[in-house]
Amino acid sequence: MSDSFEDWGLLRPGASLQSRLANRIATDTGAEAVLPLTPQWSEPPWEEVAPGISCKLLATDEANDRVTMLVHLAPGIAYPPHTHAGVEELHLLDGELWIDERKLYPGDYNRAEAGTGDRRVWSETGCTCVLTTSIKDVLG
Repeated sequence: MSDSFEDWGLLRPGASLQSRLANRIATDTGAEAVLPLTPQWSEPPWEEVAPGISCKLLATDEANDRVTMLVHLAPGIAYPPHTHAGVEELHLLDGELWIDERKLYPGDYNRAEAGTGDRRVWSETGCTCVLTTSIKDVLG
């Protein structure tokens, strides 16, 4: 295990500071400046897929018909009843979420097997979760 956050790559200077440092080092040493790379990834947008339900698509696995996304339910909003076409994995990040008779709190995990269904999924407080599920789930 690493002894510092720096080894994890979490504490990096911003691109502006990196550029200034690279130019200063190049000036001091006479070498060519090594500038930071332009990021190749941009934050995906939130999309409202139904009133009070927003999603941010993080990854798509077309070969296995699966997606991973952030899902946000506004307070008092329910997700439609559905049957799972494949394994569904949900990690609750904030708020509270009811799945049928089970109440989830931040940090809770829920796994649903293929062929099972959820009759009522709703949040009184509003919530955000990471959801990995099949794109072939059946709503209704």
